[in-house]
Amino acid sequence: MLNTPRSRRGMVTAPHHLASEAGLRVLREGGNAIEAMIAIAANLAVVYPHMNSIGGDGFWLISVDGKPPVAIDACGAAAKAATVDLYKSKGLKTIPERGPLAANTVAGTLSGWAEAYALSREIGGKLPLSRLLEDAVWSAENGFAVTASQRELTESKLAGLKDAPGFASHFLVDGKAPREGSVMKLAALGKTLRQIGERGPMDAYQGTLAKEIAADLARVGSPVTLEDLAAHKVQRREAISVPVKGARLFNFPPPTQGLASLMILALFERLNVAECESFDYLHGIVESTKQAFLVRDAVVSDPAHMKERCEDYLTKEKLDELAKRIDRKRALPWPYVANPGDTVWAGAIDGNGVSVSFIQSVYFEFGSGCTLDNSAIVWQNRGSSFVLDGDGPRALRPGRKPFHTLNPAMALFDDGRRMVYGNMGGEGQPQTQSAIFSRYAIYGQGLQQAITAPRWLLGKTWGDATVTLKLESRFDPALIQAMRDAGHDIEVLPDFTSTMGHGGAVVRHPDSVFEGATDPRSDGAAMGF
Repeated sequence: MLNTPRSRRGMVTAPHHLASEAGLRVLREGGNAIEAMIAIAANLAVVYPHMNSIGGDGFWLISVDGKPPVAIDACGAAAKAATVDLYKSKGLKTIPERGPLAANTVAGTLSGWAEAYALSREIGGKLPLSRLLEDAVWSAENGFAVTASQRELTESKLAGLKDAPGFASHFLVDGKAPREGSVMKLAALGKTLRQIGERGPMDAYQGTLAKEIAADLARVGSPVTLEDLAAHKVQRREAISVPVKGARLFNFPPPTQGLASLMILALFERLNVAECESFDYLHGIVESTKQAFLVRDAVVSDPAHMKERCEDYLTKEKLDELAKRIDRKRALPWPYVANPGDTVWAGAIDGNGVSVSFIQSVYFEFGSGCTLDNSAIVWQNRGSSFVLDGDGPRALRPGRKPFHTLNPAMALFDDGRRMVYGNMGGEGQPQTQSAIFSRYAIYGQGLQQAITAPRWLLGKTWGDATVTLKLESRFDPALIQAMRDAGHDIEVLPDFTSTMGHGGAVVRHPDSVFEGATDPRSDGAAMGF
């Protein structure tokens, strides 16, 4: 969808239309882009429960007055009791992907709402938090229509989810996935969001709600305790960035894979590809992705335990060196095993130019599956990405942050444009970011065209175990064959498959014209006025 209203008010995009509507209502009432994003985030936690929850983590990039963005790190750490001995005493060699022992990290996203709300107040935001959560509360208490993606993912992942404590009673109907279009109510979640609106998000860490959450976590068997919740800290951090022709790109620092997202586009720019959608384009950007992922997996983890600075890989000298490793004709063999992930990305820009790129996630679809009875919070399984062996930076240790696929993106153009963009989908996030930005900013495609165009995915996501190069079938058959001939292990997927994730973008032009686009692979909408 493309919308370019001449307005000084703003525009939002989100992967569910009700969330976009909630954000738009806030802008119409004079709220800023941060306030609109809190409304969007809360609504998505209700109407898109398979993709995210307030029991997950969140990351924000917020730019004010065209300045480099503030990065809000709302990532929770491993519980004090989440030790290697805990898992090995149960005969486990890896951390389970579902169930109580997968729910081993603090959920940080609500602390991010609190910090973003504080920043909003610093720049003149006036809407009360209870108003920002109003639409989410209404949808939880009165019901929302189950989307096709919720039904499909509930059904396809049911074997691993059905026995997770609390999951069946909240998200199944007679033990089965809910029917598409049926009305689902999450009254307990609505009550929780009302409490947050009245007491503030930090009540989930240090107040009455925290005690309720801790009691429920203990009942389901999670190692996360009230002490862990109280110890959680949200951080304002400096975004990482890299210049490309005509713009400066910003992304999130470790423990996220934001470094890879920046490196892909910076490496690809050095290839000087003339034509979009050509073999040189697709091969070049895929090979740039491989080089970026190799660095990411060697370097990125909890920043407190990293041995190298990610900024050192964004220097001109290092990028030039890595770009020379790319073979313009042949594919680098790729046996790499990737991580899945389920997430939501949303963007908002208001008439004053406040720009927000936000991402919120529970890792896998429905996270650990553990759903707390009193609050209806679905707890994430992000800590299942830790390893139990060795002393590396991704080894499980109490208080350590897990590696995150999440990374919101932003671009400030030399000509005055401001762009927020992103995607959900684990490994696909940096790849779709590279598709959206390169097609729009380098090759001049329309914003909606850049998101709608056929996409690719190297590796696995959404629980798919293969590490092939996946191409949507809308690519030219001759191009697909050329990629095979170059040594790429190609898997052709259906048109507009959700495997490619749900992307979106908003651009504000210097003359206050807005462009917004959402992904036809999602249930979302771009809305402005």
